[in-house]
Amino acid sequence: MLSKTADDRGQMISQEEFTFIREYDNATNKEQRDQVLQRYGPSAAKIFLSLMGHISKDQTVQYILTMVDDMLQEDHDRVSYFFDHAKKAKTTPWAQFLNMLNRQDKFVINQAARVIAKLACWGKEKMNTNDLNYYFSWIRGQLTAAGNEYLPASAGCLQMVLRYNVYREAFMETEGMGTIVSVLGSRCGFQIQYQLTFCIWMVTYNAALTAQVNKYNVIPVLADILHESAKEKVTRIILATFRNLLEKPEEKEIVQDNALAMIQCKVLKQLEVLEGQKFEDSDITDDIEYISEKLRDSVEGLSSFDEYSQEVKSGRLEWSPVHKSEKFWRENAARLNEKNYEMLKILIKLLETSKDSTVLAVSAHDIGEYVRHYPRGKHNIEQLGGKELVMTYMGHEDPTVRYEALLAVQKLMVHNWEYLGKALEQQK
Repeated sequence: MLSKTADDRGQMISQEEFTFIREYDNATNKEQRDQVLQRYGPSAAKIFLSLMGHISKDQTVQYILTMVDDMLQEDHDRVSYFFDHAKKAKTTPWAQFLNMLNRQDKFVINQAARVIAKLACWGKEKMNTNDLNYYFSWIRGQLTAAGNEYLPASAGCLQMVLRYNVYREAFMETEGMGTIVSVLGSRCGFQIQYQLTFCIWMVTYNAALTAQVNKYNVIPVLADILHESAKEKVTRIILATFRNLLEKPEEKEIVQDNALAMIQCKVLKQLEVLEGQKFEDSDITDDIEYISEKLRDSVEGLSSFDEYSQEVKSGRLEWSPVHKSEKFWRENAARLNEKNYEMLKILIKLLETSKDSTVLAVSAHDIGEYVRHYPRGKHNIEQLGGKELVMTYMGHEDPTVRYEALLAVQKLMVHNWEYLGKALEQQK
């Protein structure tokens, strides 16, 4: 691959570079390779970086990158050569590899990304915030790039770095979880399902982060995959994630919220189906038993408002009994004001973003019922921008959405609720 001649830009490789590469390449086993590396010390890393820096031919750079990647994979401690060189050169071990992420050759880019992950994970120092944010941003771009043939490789890099708790918080801060959930929700193949769920599983080992995870609707997305999955390894990793979401949080409220989300997504029913199957991995059976017990305990203490709030938070509204219950609204309308109007804001957000006719109809209905049963409901909805939104759906193509929007607007306009109730009865 390398000869002691000028490359395509008229630059020469040095005698030292040529000799090192030839000796290392000709070594036939780990012991011989170790001897070469020990003889050169940090200069080995310097030579690798120098060659990749001044040789422009992609095929040659591919070869050197693969050599570096294999070298580190064979012995994790060899990352020290790059750290020692970086200290002398007053730079970071991954600086040049990060720059290579901007190259055109996809193999070079993804091989550089693999090396970065190894340096970030196996070195004596962890990656600094700026470089880490840049790396995570690059990975997010790769995960969402259309037709990316190296998608499993990019996901593999993320799997590697998220094994380390120090990187999990930074990943969440860069909105990485939102990217993962978006990809998982796009009906990707089972291998990507496994890899990205593995990443979520890693994050759930951080107790503090478990409080944030389901803000990204992780549980509904994983519940859908669990329901459809035919691959044992996908089932195993989803169940392991669900178990962590019930076992790791330090706050009981977070555990309860996660349990309610699973109940809302019919995970308990799916577990009953899985209980009748045989699995090679005993961990699956243990996780099924643990999760089932936790969810059944949660169901016993479930109030109608708990059920309602979790349904709203999931974004998957349906005509469950609470929406049409006069008793529910009479007793719970004021609770939609809790946590700085959290429920109201979600209902309004669903009207803004959802394309599902049932979700839109139920959201409009619930806003109307809130206004009808809470004295200052009209004012609150107007302040939150809900009134104008509901009005826009009076001309919706779906007749149920139109009807519920019309009723909600009437409730926002009319103050004599008893009169309105009689009028609505006459329309039936």
